[in-house]
Amino acid sequence: MQIILPVISITICQTVRVDYMKIINNSNSVIIVLHEIYGLNQHIQIVCQKFSMAGYDIICPNLIDQEQPFEYNLQEEAYYHFMNNIGFDLGVQRIKHLMIQAQKQYKHVFILGYSIGATIAWLCSSEDNMCDGIIGYYGSRIRDYMNITPKCPTLLIFPSEEKSFNVEELVDSLVKRNIDAHIVRGKHGFSDPFSKNYCLQSSEEAGRLVDNFLKELNGN
Repeated sequence: MQIILPVISITICQTVRVDYMKIINNSNSVIIVLHEIYGLNQHIQIVCQKFSMAGYDIICPNLIDQEQPFEYNLQEEAYYHFMNNIGFDLGVQRIKHLMIQAQKQYKHVFILGYSIGATIAWLCSSEDNMCDGIIGYYGSRIRDYMNITPKCPTLLIFPSEEKSFNVEELVDSLVKRNIDAHIVRGKHGFSDPFSKNYCLQSSEEAGRLVDNFLKELNGN
């Protein structure tokens, strides 16, 4: 029986707290879902439900420290809110704590991140024996952390169009390091049905890559 728990708060230390949503299926595998700059919006809730329906337990932390997500037209405000109030260092600290806790309960721990969430997943991938696999959608800031060497299977999916960098050059660099990186047609947000950049074909293509990646890791 699926159990959806309300937002839970846990304290890592005196100054660090993590609020998160959890969906329980009594599975031996959990996916930690990391949202974009907007917070726990409709898109992320749908993602959580999709993978819950596939049998996974779900943990979805709130990385922006506010109850209501940002609207899409507040992209710049949402970005600066995250960077100025949380940032990647604190974000990584929070997720590593959740990973440690999840390891005590689950046989398999996976991370699925979008945008800033994908970059946080990438930064967490360098820890030994912390995670069984990470998946990142349009983690554009990964380009700033190319010193990271993942210690677990990694799937990265990028759009063909990004304003701030050359996608092909980044993906070529990743592939040369034997990282499973792909480009699908579209722009940042192609997998979000509520985004103006949504592309059904690319979303389905990326979804197949993710499903195959998880099946392989689960031995299916």
